Amino acid sequence: MRAEAPGKLVLSGAYSVFEGAPALVGAVDRYVRADAERECTFVTREVGEAVRRGVLVRPVWFDAAALREQLPNGESRKLGLGSSAAILVASMAAGAPERFADAELAGLLFPEALAIHRAAQGGGSGIDVAASCFGGVTVCRVVSTGLEVAPVTLPRVVFEAWACPDSVTTAAMLLRVRAFATAEPPCYRRVIGAAKEAAEVAALASSANEFVAAMVAQRAALAELGTRAGVAIMTPAVDALHAMARLEGAVFYPSGAGGGDVALFLGHAASTIEFRSRAHALGLFHLALRIGASGVRRS
Repeated sequence: MRAEAPGKLVLSGAYSVFEGAPALVGAVDRYVRADAERECTFVTREVGEAVRRGVLVRPVWFDAAALREQLPNGESRKLGLGSSAAILVASMAAGAPERFADAELAGLLFPEALAIHRAAQGGGSGIDVAASCFGGVTVCRVVSTGLEVAPVTLPRVVFEAWACPDSVTTAAMLLRVRAFATAEPPCYRRVIGAAKEAAEVAALASSANEFVAAMVAQRAALAELGTRAGVAIMTPAVDALHAMARLEGAVFYPSGAGGGDVALFLGHAASTIEFRSRAHALGLFHLALRIGASGVRRS
């Protein structure tokens, strides 16, 4: 049995999702492919946990090249498109009983995939698992029972994904932010409260102007969060490009934890030639992808 699951982009709600804010996540049309008939050559922590729990009889072969960047030296690095979740979901789908129809596959896989992914990573919101399972664009909230997920229609805006020159480990970023929250609770509550308020507005935005404004406010709060926690959520390159984006009535901000990986240009129209030239000069490159792709499926 073969299966594929999409990667993701976090559009809104980074960090504040852990405080109950709604996160917007979009599945992208770059897929991890898995084949249960082929011999596995590498086992991720998440797939290993699925095998340990008996969800998978054995690891299955997968190809996650679409979610990675090929480097000149022949090696590759992750792009921050949720490869660990997509690999897990595609592997589980390839190894699931054939009697499950594609229409019910996502709902059947999601609760267990969420639990496995969180266990293997020592936590996490699980919104990347939701994107790999359900596809489209969803609004997600962390609740005591797991994760609430619902489809959402965004205002008519333009998203561009840009790969940053640096790759980061999300877990390390979260640890620094948690340390700040423990050391300075009042300051943390103020800053994350502003990010949460902006995320609520973004999730309910009915116009492009409202959505862009919400993301400008959210970006400002996350920039302060990074400064207070001593971690570069906004890198110098992302800051420089954001200044240019504002001149175009747009916003430029990290997708997810920040510090590198992927950043998003969000505006009413595509970025200008001047913006793209500056981005290239700073070592970023445009990722050709579409947000709102189909979720997990088998063939």
